[in-house]
Amino acid sequence: MSKPNLSAEVLISALEQAIDATVIIDDKNEVIFFNQAASNLWGLDKKDVLGRNVNVLVPTLHQAGHDAFVERSRGSEHNRIVGTSREVEFTRSDGEYICGELSLSKVVTDDGRIFFMGVMKNVTNESQQRKILILQNDVLQALASDMMIQDVADLLCRRVESFVPGTVAVLMLITPDGQLRVLSSPTLPKRYRASLESLYVSSSELEKLRVDPKHATRMVWDSYRSLGISLGLQQCFCTPVSTRSGQVKGIFALYAREDQGRNTWPQRIVDSCIPFCALAFEQNATQEHISHLANFDSLTGLLNRSSVHKVIESMISKQDGNRQFAIFMLDIDRFRDINDALGHVYADQFLVEIAGRIRSIAKEDYVLSRSGGDEFVVVVPNCPHKEATAFAEHLLASMTMPMQIGQNTLTISCSIGISTYPDNGPDSESLLSTADVALRQAKEDGRGVFRFANLEKNQIAQDRLVLGSALRDSLAKGMLNLHYQPQVRTHTLELSGVEALSRWHHPHLGNIFPSRFIAMAEETGQIEAIGRWSLLEACRQIVKWDRDGIHVPTVAVNLSAVHFRNRALPEHIAALLKDHNLKPARLTVEITESVMMDNSRDTEEVLQSIRNIGCGLSMDDFGTGYSSLSRLTRLPLTEIKIDRSFINDFEHDTNAQAVTMAVIGIGSRLGMTVVTEGVETEQQRDLLEKLNCDVMQGYLFAKPLAPDDFEKWMRHHKTIRQMLPAVSAAKNVSSKKKTS
Repeated sequence: MSKPNLSAEVLISALEQAIDATVIIDDKNEVIFFNQAASNLWGLDKKDVLGRNVNVLVPTLHQAGHDAFVERSRGSEHNRIVGTSREVEFTRSDGEYICGELSLSKVVTDDGRIFFMGVMKNVTNESQQRKILILQNDVLQALASDMMIQDVADLLCRRVESFVPGTVAVLMLITPDGQLRVLSSPTLPKRYRASLESLYVSSSELEKLRVDPKHATRMVWDSYRSLGISLGLQQCFCTPVSTRSGQVKGIFALYAREDQGRNTWPQRIVDSCIPFCALAFEQNATQEHISHLANFDSLTGLLNRSSVHKVIESMISKQDGNRQFAIFMLDIDRFRDINDALGHVYADQFLVEIAGRIRSIAKEDYVLSRSGGDEFVVVVPNCPHKEATAFAEHLLASMTMPMQIGQNTLTISCSIGISTYPDNGPDSESLLSTADVALRQAKEDGRGVFRFANLEKNQIAQDRLVLGSALRDSLAKGMLNLHYQPQVRTHTLELSGVEALSRWHHPHLGNIFPSRFIAMAEETGQIEAIGRWSLLEACRQIVKWDRDGIHVPTVAVNLSAVHFRNRALPEHIAALLKDHNLKPARLTVEITESVMMDNSRDTEEVLQSIRNIGCGLSMDDFGTGYSSLSRLTRLPLTEIKIDRSFINDFEHDTNAQAVTMAVIGIGSRLGMTVVTEGVETEQQRDLLEKLNCDVMQGYLFAKPLAPDDFEKWMRHHKTIRQMLPAVSAAKNVSSKKKTS
């Protein structure tokens, strides 16, 4: 088969019709072939190219060194640029940006001359799309990593500037008050930035931007064109940034240092950036909303408690030599009554009105907070005692003015506690705590007044705080324990049961009296945990005593009033008894008169449920409060305990004897066991025996004992009669005389 005859005319005709730009240069780097596709790609006529140095087709930046580059390729044995393709960017004669994929071929003639043929494929659209995808990926990754909007804007602007050389990218945010805020402008001249940020965008301007995107150019370029040109800027491509809801939130602009002519790439990349910018704005708005929720009270818009702590700490940390300030803690008097009367909706409106009154008298540098409920905090900088007094009086007066809430006209008062830095503490926690103590003092002093923090009372509060923390830690680590005080039957002196009493020995604070830590536990909300622990510990101890051959008929456990408001208490007690395989009668629950006086249905149902289980119910300290006999008959009690205060001078106080006799009589008629506490002398025991008291408890028999000590007491004294032989002998002699 013979070879086809490929003449030069055939090859040249074929290359001329090729759809890709084809250029051939000779050994002098002059263009000897330039097809129509090349003419279209570069926007140049053949006559302007043929016979000229190939650098007329090279970007201006690389023209000077192009000949040397080609000569190195001619002289190299390794044709690194031949047989490969690379991307080339240049600007066409009409200013259009072009990206081409260039491949080179090398031809060596018989006489040693070297020719190069270049084939350029127009990949402008593909290149631009790839750059846009790179930009999209970078921005989305930044947003996914929760990068701050300023950092996202910097990344976006720098990437755009690298894709469109000779340009300045600017991302601008329109703030809620209409100010134009430049988020990022890495290379924008400062004078031009200042001019942009002086621009106010009115609501009408926002509407124009929404309906006509070209209005953005009029705002950020046409109005400042002369300034921009003087600073080296020649042209602007920009578009407003709108969120999915259609709201215009900003403007993205690209300023060119040279006239771009017909180049559409700058505007294309600007338009492509708008969705990313909108996404960044929406995420920033979400972050700001979350931050607002975390730092501000959602109802009043004031700082919340955690934020006011941060602000106070910041004020303390400033080393400006003028850090004195006052903290005013304000609380509405009898707010619970207001809340109950108005309902939650109007009560919220009421709190908003209070916040508004505080704002109306506060200066710009005051720090305002709603720290919870009806409690507000105002921090006043540079506020000595005299000014603090005046401001407190102003606050009180502003609150007493009548206010209209719905159909109600209210006249209220408030109480204020004041602490000052540095006199009342070195940090925000102590300053707010001392202000709170002063507020409670104002409440105690009659409400509607203000009080300054008192250092002595602050110390008491601090001690209570330390004690509360120590108790919580001790409870968690099992450092509390129960002691048990015997209760004996009056006539037989046999063991009737024991009362479990909480004891606390702290490794650093020492022994803490129950009267102190129980009251504090009620204040700090730890009393319910102590009660549950006491029930569990008592059940464990009964099981241990049974295992060791020590029979204790029943153990009485004291519970606070708060326990009986919890409907789950009976179920909890029943579960404990089942877990420890104990009969319900082995456990007695002691209640106080405050529980007895609680008329709530929940409390009554809880008491009845405990009794239905089969546990005993004992009224502790009967007679010290405002006991109601009618309530006594309605409660499912099995036992009444006469308070020790009636026994203190029992032998000589006929009134105490009369009351005791009456209580014993009432208990007997109601079928209840009567226990008398605080029995310390034989005379008291004799009198109680004569009055037919059922059970006695006191130091005459034993003090509260640790479990080990109680076991020793039980093993050595099978009955209390063996403890008191003299008493037993005297009773026997008396009995013989009566018989004779």
